[in-house]
Amino acid sequence: MTLPTMQELSDREEHLREQIRQLSDEQRKHYYRLERQQLKDPDTYAVLNYFFIAGLHHFYLGRTNRGLINIALMVVGLLLLPLFAPLGVILLITVFIVELPQLFKSQRIVYAHNLDLMDDILETVRG
Repeated sequence: MTLPTMQELSDREEHLREQIRQLSDEQRKHYYRLERQQLKDPDTYAVLNYFFIAGLHHFYLGRTNRGLINIALMVVGLLLLPLFAPLGVILLITVFIVELPQLFKSQRIVYAHNLDLMDDILETVRG
């Protein structure tokens, strides 16, 4: 999955905001109520990634399968440390290398996720 640039995300948000402005007052109220309940915080995502590299940040965005894979790989890596340390270390380093870039891209990842949510909410409100 290629992550859009901040400019592309900003343009997409502006387009969505234009569509939201075209809703009736009642629809717009309903939209903003749903938006408040569902949008995610990029800082929370980053903290979960930073402190719990094992994949909790994926659960935060509803990506359960990816979160489960990360946790499984971390547990297997930790269990292998006393039995076969090189393989355990390689597994843990691999998870770290895959997850570290997401820490640095957390703002864009959550921004894109929230725009997807906004789009879904808009479709729900329109009926």
